[in-house]
Amino acid sequence: MSIVVTGATGPLGRLIIESLLDRGVPADRIVALGRDTDRLAGLAERGVATRRADYENPDSLRAAFAGAEKLMFVSGSEVGRRVVQHGNVVTAAREAGVGLIVYTSIAKADTSTLALAAEHQATEQLIRDSGLPHVFLRNSWYLENYTGQLPTYLRHGVAGAAGDGRVSAATRADYAAAAAAVLTAADQAGAVYELGGAPFTMTELAAEVTRQAGATVSYLDLPVDKYTELLVAAGVPEGYAALLADADRGIAQGELEVGDDLARLIGRTPTTLAEAIRAAL
Repeated sequence: MSIVVTGATGPLGRLIIESLLDRGVPADRIVALGRDTDRLAGLAERGVATRRADYENPDSLRAAFAGAEKLMFVSGSEVGRRVVQHGNVVTAAREAGVGLIVYTSIAKADTSTLALAAEHQATEQLIRDSGLPHVFLRNSWYLENYTGQLPTYLRHGVAGAAGDGRVSAATRADYAAAAAAVLTAADQAGAVYELGGAPFTMTELAAEVTRQAGATVSYLDLPVDKYTELLVAAGVPEGYAALLADADRGIAQGELEVGDDLARLIGRTPTTLAEAIRAAL
């Protein structure tokens, strides 16, 4: 049996492979895929098979998926190109006779109104239409989305358009652990998991930064259009700024708050906001 992991040069794909190894999966049963196999050299040295695969190149995908019993399909990062790219992945997986496809989707994909959800919704439908046994891992936000901005928070405070909405953010490592748990468990076909950590508001985020950093940090709530303008003024490309502001709108409406599937899958409490901030400061 082999478990093929796409996007292994990215942070989430790499962590999924580490989690599989931690769970005792033999390295020679794992295949790591990426566009640049040189970046997979460290895994190859540990006995993990590596293959080149490009979501834009169907031939590379068919070759990379050969012999795969399970495919860990990490969603692509090129917003706007993902439906085409993901269609290539699903078609190649079907042609390769993959036994199970596990896809990293977005929280509440079946009902989400987030602009970022549209490509995930389309991909879930492509997978369902393929007839392949599948699992959807519907991940909420990464805690790293927030801890990576700590220097900005300390200089300028927290700004957003999330109101009093709560987001169930979790670390990439915790999402990776959940993926590894699914990939190593039996009878997962058809499962849908809504994954995220303990929810918090942006006001609570600012208060936790204040508590740990010893500097007063407040949350400025803005209308979606004004938050978009602020992001653009800070140098964020306009299209991406609009997506981020729209995501905050979704948080305000509860679209990124989920239950405890993540804790149940990994068998422990996910990393908390306080723990993540402490580690990042």
